[in-house]
Amino acid sequence: MRLIRNKEFEGERPLYCEKDLRLENVTIHAGESALKETAVIEAVGCRFEGKYPFWCCNGFTVRDCLFTEGARAALWYSRGLLMEDCLVEAPKMFREMEDLTLRRVRIPNAAETLWSCRNVNLEDVEIQKGDYLFMHSSGIRVRGLKLQGNYSFQYCKDVEICDSVLDTKDAFWETENVTVRDSVICGEYLGWYSKGLRLVNCRIGGTQPLCYAEGLVLENCIFDADADLAFEYSSVLADIRGAVTSVKNPRTGTIVADSYGEIILDANIKAPGDCKISVR
Repeated sequence: MRLIRNKEFEGERPLYCEKDLRLENVTIHAGESALKETAVIEAVGCRFEGKYPFWCCNGFTVRDCLFTEGARAALWYSRGLLMEDCLVEAPKMFREMEDLTLRRVRIPNAAETLWSCRNVNLEDVEIQKGDYLFMHSSGIRVRGLKLQGNYSFQYCKDVEICDSVLDTKDAFWETENVTVRDSVICGEYLGWYSKGLRLVNCRIGGTQPLCYAEGLVLENCIFDADADLAFEYSSVLADIRGAVTSVKNPRTGTIVADSYGEIILDANIKAPGDCKISVR
């Protein structure tokens, strides 16, 4: 593997089509596509300032690196990424990618990040301003995620999340086969139009959660007081510990809780309208 150490590059495609290359303490200044169409790349302690540095890459490791705001859209159309201990200040990262793992990565401006990606693993990642995170992605495994940002995980399939804190409005819309365990989810309109959403040992906050859902399952979950008007038009099997502020027109299934502030079953309920709501 060829080594480049303590160097600076700028302009367009300075390391185009390189293979079997290790970069140590390298700075990529303003320019475009510094490492486009590369394979088997290692970057350690590097700084990326220019746009699109890693496009169409096959097999690369990035450790202890900084992607400044100018390095927007840095990793697209690539596969086989391991990123560890990095600070990513740039938005619109990770698009149309496959087989990527992020560990101990901080992304403070994650707007429109992780779109249309497949086979994604996140461990101890912190994300802020993460609006529309994970749009149209699949095969996602997450542990220890701290997320702030709205409209996350929309249109996703095959997702497992655990030990995470998700502060996110409109999360999990139109998803399929999603399981969240041992986590806190705070945000309005959670899980609307989802199919096969399963929440286990979770704390749920925000108005009108879990409406229009099919095959919804809750196991040993807690609702905050602001999680009102829940389950409208959903098919649901729910075991809730503590009180539920209000339930409105669930379509079918069973709901068990310690108490209810209000149960609303009105003329707008949809067939079969046979959900069994009981007190533990």
